[in-house]
Amino acid sequence: MVCDPNFRVTSLCARWPGSCHDSRIWRTSSLCQQFENGIHDGLLLGDSGYPLTRYLMTPYLTPRTPAEERFNASLCRTRVLIEQTFGIMKRKFQALHFGLRTSPEQAIVYITASCILHNIAIDRQDTRISDDCITINIRDCQAQVVQGPAAPTRNDGILKRATITNGFF
Repeated sequence: MVCDPNFRVTSLCARWPGSCHDSRIWRTSSLCQQFENGIHDGLLLGDSGYPLTRYLMTPYLTPRTPAEERFNASLCRTRVLIEQTFGIMKRKFQALHFGLRTSPEQAIVYITASCILHNIAIDRQDTRISDDCITINIRDCQAQVVQGPAAPTRNDGILKRATITNGFF
């Protein structure tokens, strides 16, 4: 899933089992292909389980400068919105919290419907965002090891991340 700053789901890929690694799901998603083909101009934020690319920023695994540490802290404070969105949705739709006991095909339908209903509730201001979603704990953003081969655009990502770090942090 991808969300915006208002906890609204903007992209969803629900066809994979929970045991599948997030980076694999990302690589096969239509949103990834759209970014690869230049359809979108912008940046996404991910944890270190995702590959660093020109459009997907991930934290420095071992920050060497104060600027890199500030970059990581800022990325974490922003990226945690998706985790908070998951929490909001699991509280709203208890079946998502406890697990769906249905066929994988039907689970896709339920998850997609939950996202649509969640967005409608956000748009109508029917969803209450509690104060615990505003308080962000940077320690919750633990570094993970990237699995699998690096993306072909990794050098572009390294350069872009360095440019952002040096220009803003």
